[in-house]
Amino acid sequence: MKLSTFVLAAVLAVTSANAALDAKIKAKGKRYYGNIIDQNTINTAQVTNILNTEFGAITAENSWKWDAIEPSRNNFNWGNADAIANWATSRGKLVRGHTLVWHSQLPGWVQNIGDRNTLTQVIQNHINQVAGRYRGRVYAWDVVNEVFEENGMFRNSVFYRVLGEEFIDLAFRTARAADANAKLYINDYNLDGPGPKIDALLALVQRLRDRGTPIDGIGTQGHLIVGQVGGVETQLKRLGDTGLDVAITELDIRIQRPVDSSKLAQQQRDYETVTKACLNVPQCVGITIWGVSDRHTWVDSTFPSYDSPLLWDDNYNRKSAYTGADTALN
Repeated sequence: MKLSTFVLAAVLAVTSANAALDAKIKAKGKRYYGNIIDQNTINTAQVTNILNTEFGAITAENSWKWDAIEPSRNNFNWGNADAIANWATSRGKLVRGHTLVWHSQLPGWVQNIGDRNTLTQVIQNHINQVAGRYRGRVYAWDVVNEVFEENGMFRNSVFYRVLGEEFIDLAFRTARAADANAKLYINDYNLDGPGPKIDALLALVQRLRDRGTPIDGIGTQGHLIVGQVGGVETQLKRLGDTGLDVAITELDIRIQRPVDSSKLAQQQRDYETVTKACLNVPQCVGITIWGVSDRHTWVDSTFPSYDSPLLWDDNYNRKSAYTGADTALN
């Protein structure tokens, strides 16, 4: 055991001696290279060591979502959320708050609301409590998440059914009042290629700004597939042309099984391409990877025919994907 500990310490020392992804992207004028943490990884030394040495921003994977924080009306569970906030801020990491208003991981008591006034009060209270609790500790909030279907129509969530588009204005205005200094983002996936979804989001952003609704940024999640990342920079530039900050907020690049050396080589090129895309778009402030190790990834359960989406393998060894991201920053 002592030998294993010594070897692990030596490996970590070598890792620390190399310039981390976060340090390198900051040297290019960006704000952060980030990652996620939650209760499934916060006590895993291999994960936290990598987070400490490589990444400068932290997002809670699940513990800041509505069902985890407010499972019943006005009953707030802060333990797990506080643990992540404390872990990140005590280590000098930026914190991205994810997420205030989202149709998924939403408790049934919210989904069953049918009255406009009630839902308005519930949204305001949830945002005031959550954003207010972490006021001054959060760099940016994903205020609303995934409001569009792939065809560009609004998602049929309880928020849209009861309040229409104005639920988005309500959420942003409430968030600004609760935490005046945090950056406020709209966040969505499949904004990586042209089509009705990104068109609809850009049109919505313009309407919000025309109405004077406070919005500072657009998050493009970046849940990508190996060999299909060629449109990322063009679409990132379209988002940046709004003049708002943009961020890649949940990046992973999954590989269809079986994984082989040629697919891993393509993944290396893809991580280089996506990292360069952020570097090439002035409004892109940073990148968050959605997980450290392939051992802990949502891809396993959500896309079981895919695998290996991250920069470290199941045994916490750097993959060639890491070299891709690193190469872009050199």
